[in-house]
Amino acid sequence: MEFTFSLAEINEVAQKLISAGLKQTVLFHAGMGVGKTTLIKAIAKQMGVTDITSSPTFSLVNEYATQDGKILYHFDLYRLNTEEEAYDMGMDEYFYSGDMCFIEWPEKTPNLIPLDHSTVTLRQLPDGRRHLILK
Repeated sequence: MEFTFSLAEINEVAQKLISAGLKQTVLFHAGMGVGKTTLIKAIAKQMGVTDITSSPTFSLVNEYATQDGKILYHFDLYRLNTEEEAYDMGMDEYFYSGDMCFIEWPEKTPNLIPLDHSTVTLRQLPDGRRHLILK
């Protein structure tokens, strides 16, 4: 799946991604400031998360519950120095928990990522819109 959108359309994009059948683990690839966290917030909202969502840049992981009691984990691995840090904090247990895991900067933990995952790649266009590819 591939499309271009403006930030005003982000909730519709989130619903399209959910409808496309995201895997339990979703990797988000994009440069700094392109909108990974903004998109994850919109997906979480569309999945029924009513809590305030924020970037887990300093905590590495935030946990959210949906209205129907499902758990969603949002990881921001930007501040990890080594893959061993992620392993030491039990990150692999989250990935294989059966709960949804959205991972920003997944390249920091290449050996911990489940083989069965979806990948969202975002890039910002010169006009400010975003181009998204879902694999």
